[in-house]
Amino acid sequence: YRRALAFDPDNQTVQQSLLLGLISKGAFDEALTFAKMLKEVPEVERFSRVALGADAIRKGDYAKAEQWLKLALSSDLDRLITGLMTAWARLGAGDDALAAVDKLSGPEWYDLFVGYHRALIAEQAGKADEARAAYEAIAANAVAGGAAPEAYLRLLEAYAGFLAREGDREGALKVLGQAEEFASGRVTILALREKIEAGEDIPLLVPGPAAGAAEVLLNLATALNRSGGESFVRLYLQYANALRPDTDVILIQLAGVAEQQQDAQAAIDYYEKIPAASPMKPVAELQMGLNLGDLERYDEAERHLKSALAESPDDLRGYLALGGVYDRQENYAAAAELYDRAAARIENPTRADWNIYYQRGIAYERLKEW
Repeated sequence: YRRALAFDPDNQTVQQSLLLGLISKGAFDEALTFAKMLKEVPEVERFSRVALGADAIRKGDYAKAEQWLKLALSSDLDRLITGLMTAWARLGAGDDALAAVDKLSGPEWYDLFVGYHRALIAEQAGKADEARAAYEAIAANAVAGGAAPEAYLRLLEAYAGFLAREGDREGALKVLGQAEEFASGRVTILALREKIEAGEDIPLLVPGPAAGAAEVLLNLATALNRSGGESFVRLYLQYANALRPDTDVILIQLAGVAEQQQDAQAAIDYYEKIPAASPMKPVAELQMGLNLGDLERYDEAERHLKSALAESPDDLRGYLALGGVYDRQENYAAAAELYDRAAARIENPTRADWNIYYQRGIAYERLKEW
């Protein structure tokens, strides 16, 4: 597209394609040049003006952001994204952000996203009672959570953090219990529980307008990734990454999209950026090992996964990941020995542990050890 544009610099179709391509690969600053060129083109403003709005928010120019986020043509999805991002811009400007949230009306699926961001904004505006009511109302809507589970779990994590900061430790732990019933084993929820039980200070999950706008885009991206909107997912995640660079939850999602597109090296590049202190780092290490295996870089894959197992010897995902690398190399003896070690660590087997035993059976079958 760059080469095509050199021959025809005013071709808006090529400019649009280049804009989307640059954002998709994370070249956000370069994409802004083309976003400005296309800012008055209604068919592409959902991408160009949102990019310019995100850029203004990250620079603290909230009045300019609100101007950019006004679209001539908009779908329900566009109205939700620009409406919530506008509310965060108003919070940054010191205006009535909650009024902007309350103006948002749309289909039933709006409720989770509007309610969640109303709670976040109310808390940051110092309106604890309104924040509590908003958190409580939307946390009770598990049906909405089923349609957008990632956003719902982020809501519960934010709600528990809010209650902990308000001194309601018991209530915070109860909310985390609700999250664990909804989706067990989520590492960020488990890490938050440890911090609350230890009496540590709990920071805001979404600290400020730029993080709030990023959260809007992250929430919608993860919801779309389940419902056939994959073409938008990477774009929205890259907008979020520009607003809140190198944030673990965004990087994990970008890596997952790269894996869906069978781009193992891109996935590895995202996983490598996740900070060592992040509770998601062990998961990232496992996924890096699997992606190295996909690239047939087996020695590197084994080193990553063995290191991860040494750090977390009871994490059965590590055994399954390393076993998968052995299977790719048809090293069934090593796989069988590994799964034996994994089974030995399971004191009370449950139905959830079936895969360890199944993979062990396959390894011995390949060895003809009937």
